[in-house]
Amino acid sequence: MVPNIAAIALTVALVSAACSDAGPRTAPTQRPPASTAVGELSPSPSGKPAKGIDKIGHMIFIVMENRSFDHYFGTYPGADGIPMKNGKPSVCIPDPVLGHCVRPYHDTSMVNVGGPHAKPQSDLDVNGGKMDGFVQSALLQATNTCALDPTDPSCKGKVGPQLQPEVMGYHTGAEVRNYWTYADNFVLQDHMFASVDSWTLPAHLFLVSGWSAWCKDHHKASSCSSSIMSVEKAKRGAVPYAWTDITYLLHEADVSWAYYVDVGTCWTDDCAGQKSGTANAMNVLPGFQTVHQDGQIGNIQEHPAYFDAAKNGALPSVSWVVPGRGFSEHPNSGSIASGIAFVTKIINAAMQGPDWNSTAIFLTWDDWGGFYDHVAPPRVDENGYGIRVPALVISPYAKKGFVDHQTLSFDAYLKFIEDRFLDGQRLDPKNDGRPDPRPTVREDVKILGDLQKDFDFSQDPRPPLLLDPGQQGELGG
Repeated sequence: MVPNIAAIALTVALVSAACSDAGPRTAPTQRPPASTAVGELSPSPSGKPAKGIDKIGHMIFIVMENRSFDHYFGTYPGADGIPMKNGKPSVCIPDPVLGHCVRPYHDTSMVNVGGPHAKPQSDLDVNGGKMDGFVQSALLQATNTCALDPTDPSCKGKVGPQLQPEVMGYHTGAEVRNYWTYADNFVLQDHMFASVDSWTLPAHLFLVSGWSAWCKDHHKASSCSSSIMSVEKAKRGAVPYAWTDITYLLHEADVSWAYYVDVGTCWTDDCAGQKSGTANAMNVLPGFQTVHQDGQIGNIQEHPAYFDAAKNGALPSVSWVVPGRGFSEHPNSGSIASGIAFVTKIINAAMQGPDWNSTAIFLTWDDWGGFYDHVAPPRVDENGYGIRVPALVISPYAKKGFVDHQTLSFDAYLKFIEDRFLDGQRLDPKNDGRPDPRPTVREDVKILGDLQKDFDFSQDPRPPLLLDPGQQGELGG
């Protein structure tokens, strides 16, 4: 999550102060008729989406932390994974400490160190498209002692067979069994790029707004400019994000939404030093002026509320679910088995509830966590894309065992929400009713794929696939 570099160790604290208007609101372009209470299906769009998209009445976005695509799915059959020759990785990455190049290796450990993962390390890792700077980045992390001295006896089991740092490790279905099982039965996306080539906070800002910025005046969207490094943290009495996020459009169209965080998460006070709950950088919506202006701070709820809503058929149209500390799969903060268990419980709850036949679940990770990936990210503007991350689509209408090779980013999630619930209205300053100076309407980038291609709406709804949340990694280490 937060890179281990003081210059960018900025987090988002979350507040509840009432705030003044961020700027004039003008009437947005066409909106669907208002009709939604929490748990009630939103109206079908009046545009021309793929036939049957109106069958999706509930979207759930689960966002974990800090893993690259190759780290979890680099050997998954049919995916664009680690380049191989005769069953062994053929790529070799320079290691300045060892004095020779090192190859990706199968890491059976359920606890991983990872590497620094902010904008400077993204640039170093990508290295102009060569994708060969991952070990060098790991050496910049002072706490990554086994990258700096892999021969230290304490590093046994924490480095690869060539003494390569853990950033070169990859997992298989032996360690991340449930994730591979979901891929076998639903949709795996092998070209999902983080929207921004930086760390968790700007990634989550992009997730809900299509932008990450610094605003000179917290109450004026026109004062905001792109920033993916020095992103201002919120604090008591300050709500720093003045630009427009997707909840503004959802509120204007009476589309229900909720953002679910861990029990004990602080978002109504000065959260500096918070040790429990969801990390501040993953809970950004309380920092948006729109959420306060629209009176929707109460839509940020704790995980038990999600389970109740799923059980009782009261899921909102759009849900985001983020983990808490210790089970977010953040490197060096617990076993990935804890994260897999959390994700599985979230998915099982949706599958067992009465809303399953109208649900689409999207699972992804917010950034690459310093781990090796071999695909160079496309450049769409000054902010990204970032390095590839794993992504899955789970739904009764998802194609079975399908590997989606489209170029995607988190912007595709916004696009899917907009196409289903907002008549295709984008977060576009020209016509969304709340202009801001964002450099790109990310949903309209030409290379961005369409998530509708991951569904077969002509098929009968598929039954739930309930998995065991426990016992991950039994076949691994």
